[in-house]
Amino acid sequence: MSRIGVMAMPQDFAYREVFLKGKPVHEEFDYFHIRHPKMDVGKRAKIFAPFDALRGFDFAILSKNVMYEERMQLEAEDVEELNRRLRILHRLTWNKREAVRNQVLVEVTFYVPCSDVNHEAFGKKGRYESICGICMQVDAEVSETVLVNDTRIPIDRIVCIESEGIFDRKEVCEDMWNEG
Repeated sequence: MSRIGVMAMPQDFAYREVFLKGKPVHEEFDYFHIRHPKMDVGKRAKIFAPFDALRGFDFAILSKNVMYEERMQLEAEDVEELNRRLRILHRLTWNKREAVRNQVLVEVTFYVPCSDVNHEAFGKKGRYESICGICMQVDAEVSETVLVNDTRIPIDRIVCIESEGIFDRKEVCEDMWNEG
């Protein structure tokens, strides 16, 4: 008994003779080969690519699974501490040269409102994200943003700023109080 792949070929298999002949071989200048040249692998892959009749539908379904939460209000002492940390960061990054020289590595946690107009949380809820990187600018007067790597974060959405030892260093704090 012959085999088809891994299973045995039944005796009454309708295409038994064709299967046993094997794959057809065409010479390079054969009439069939000229009319039907080998297809490029990239073009061939497009034939078998799935057709997405409702483009973006899968993304819309997945976006409904995102959990949003209410924005929390910071206590007065938390706001004061956040402002202190922003002043320290501003002092360390007051111009581009200082920012590059100091290379202040921070982790900023901030609130991002729901931007999906089709979601029930739009305009009411959001989620909290964290970004870790080099703080390049604190602009509390003009744009009211903090620039971390290439991301501008509005100051009013920031919940927490963390950094290894920057906010605990005594000389930075003394400079801030002497200046202010």
